[in-house]
Amino acid sequence: QVQLVESGGGLVQPGGSLRLSCAASGSIFSIIAMGWYRQAPGRQRELVASITSGGSTNYADSMKGRFTISRDNAKNTVTLQMNSLKPEDTAVYYCNAQCVVAGPVLDYWGQGTQVTVSS
Repeated sequence: QVQLVESGGGLVQPGGSLRLSCAASGSIFSIIAMGWYRQAPGRQRELVASITSGGSTNYADSMKGRFTISRDNAKNTVTLQMNSLKPEDTAVYYCNAQCVVAGPVLDYWGQGTQVTVSS
């Protein structure tokens, strides 16, 4: 019903930047919030940043000042600009959307995109 397609991962050196994008499509009535989560090997999935349809943002403490999330409501897209990347940012990054399709708000996930920060 809802598909999330991510792009923009890859390999970058410490201190570098990457930009992740995610586009939602399908039978969407409305999107309440979109965001990014990440999961490193052996660790639980954690919130990176999220943004509501009204533009309110929420960041994990370790990302504040380095990452910026933005959203285009008309295109159902969300973008994560990541600057000053560190090796500990290495993880699979997942796009999330909280959508209303035909009833309650449900969580939808992208397939994940690998981000590797290494020299």
